[in-house]
Amino acid sequence: MDVPLKKVAIIGGGLAGLSAANKIAEGGIDVTLFEAAPQLGGRARAVVWKDQLLDNGQHILLGAYQQSLNLMASVGINESQALLRLPLALNMHPSFSLKANNLPAPIHLLFGLLSAKGLAWNERFAAIRFFLWLKAKSFKLRQDEPLLDLLNRKKQPPRLIKWLWEPLCLAALNTPIAAASAQIYLNVLRDSFNQSKNDSDLLLPKVDLSALLSEPLAEHIKKNGGKIALSSAVNDIKQTANRFELNIAGNEVLKFSHVVIATSPHHVQSITSQFDIATDIAFDYQPIYTVYIQYPSHTKLQNLMTGFTQGIGQWAFDRGQLCGQDGLIAVIISAEGRHQTLSQKELADEVIDELKAKFPYLPRPEWHKVIAEKRATFACVSSLERPKQLTKITNLYLAGDYTEGDYPATIEGAIKSGLSAAQLVLQS
Repeated sequence: MDVPLKKVAIIGGGLAGLSAANKIAEGGIDVTLFEAAPQLGGRARAVVWKDQLLDNGQHILLGAYQQSLNLMASVGINESQALLRLPLALNMHPSFSLKANNLPAPIHLLFGLLSAKGLAWNERFAAIRFFLWLKAKSFKLRQDEPLLDLLNRKKQPPRLIKWLWEPLCLAALNTPIAAASAQIYLNVLRDSFNQSKNDSDLLLPKVDLSALLSEPLAEHIKKNGGKIALSSAVNDIKQTANRFELNIAGNEVLKFSHVVIATSPHHVQSITSQFDIATDIAFDYQPIYTVYIQYPSHTKLQNLMTGFTQGIGQWAFDRGQLCGQDGLIAVIISAEGRHQTLSQKELADEVIDELKAKFPYLPRPEWHKVIAEKRATFACVSSLERPKQLTKITNLYLAGDYTEGDYPATIEGAIKSGLSAAQLVLQS
């Protein structure tokens, strides 16, 4: 029996796949999402440890993430209940802090740079000159280059790079500054600081990532007639006549007219060997380590979010202030580095010692947990060729933050790619 005019399979239950399935289901199309794991969310999910819900990585959204915020609103997520919105404030222990004021963008950033603590006047003016140059160039380079090369070429002082530009690069691109794409970095600066003051707001999840996005999206997909199959790995895809046959774990074969592959890029090859499209998907990857440290419940950090310019740890989040997990501190380590050579215990011990040196009042912790995502993101290096979502196989599409686009591997990048792939299906 032939398949209906449109019967769509989404392979992968991360945010790209969920976003695609949601839009297709809203369009009244028969859609089934297959996820190999027993839970949805991909890299944005919760895990249980010591009776606590821990995210597999501390995520930060920006006010500029309009696709993410619009999607959340469309499925009934109340932003004020799910996210803590904070005006831009960077506190880099021990020497630097920057706080944007209430003036319109981008003046709020420029005045924030003028009043930043820890910078010499020549460093403040260097940052302002750089931003004004970017604005004059519409944040567009003639040719991409490594971000550090661009900053050195524009005579950005070393301390300014270390305290401002590099932490933002690691947070946004999860790629070392010496290799990171300057153009992708500028795209994030453009959207965050150049249009509306609220675009630079930090949006921190007050609930675990599963509750924030994947669970509401799944409910909305099913409400609109879509189907979700967990623990259902797709072993391979074959094309016969005008349809695709998916071999599901357990040797079940299902037929579809359209397929969106929304897995991580390194999984694409194993399920598309017939089509020879994985040759366009060859990336290096960067890790993200999250070290959770549980202190006695009365323990608090001075700031909800603190950055560090020395040591292994890069950002510390007080999850008691953020989401009611009193005494729990999450320390984030982005991109490759020496921490990858340490055992999880060695890493946790070193991070605990660093926190104690920076905050001497901290008591002895009760427990720790290291969550290592060793392929957390693709390495967003300069001049990277990213695959298009429209493949050379009719009605077979790719979705994921690694596909062609102007953003790095972020929640916004994943959602934008999923919505774009869904639009291709709807228009086909």
